Amino acid sequence: MAPRGDPGAITTLVLRVTGGEIGNPSALAPKLGPLGLNPKKIGDDIAKNTKEWKGLKVTVKLTIQNRQATVEVVPSASSLVIKALKEPYRDRKKVKIESHEGDIPLEEIIDIARTMRFKSQARELSGTVKEILGTAKSVGATVEGRDPYEVSCDVADGTIEIPAE
Repeated sequence: MAPRGDPGAITTLVLRVTGGEIGNPSALAPKLGPLGLNPKKIGDDIAKNTKEWKGLKVTVKLTIQNRQATVEVVPSASSLVIKALKEPYRDRKKVKIESHEGDIPLEEIIDIARTMRFKSQARELSGTVKEILGTAKSVGATVEGRDPYEVSCDVADGTIEIPAE
């Protein structure tokens, strides 16, 4: 049997889960077992912390120290855009294919861009806004009744002003 690591060491795990649902403990066991954690308890903690993301796929960061896990939700651009559409919860097992339709105001796109700024490679906020507009196009949403690509072109040529921060 392999020796256990230092109990004081901080270990991080990044998982992709469906928000608000208790994941399959057998899927978590190979990752959490060597760290001496109970997969069922961690699954319950993940479900409790992702309640507001119910039905959406979100990335969760587990920080483990002294056999205690803290759960942190790391938002992705697509899950923030889908959440901004305010769609009702759907059961993934019953409703299989869904195209996300809806309209998002530009102010909400800018708020999402501010949230995602830490992940973005863009130099300015306008570049991050264009990244979020591309995500909105791939999700199938419109921005103020227009195609997100058209809005992105307007941001690029300066027709639409994006604040500095």
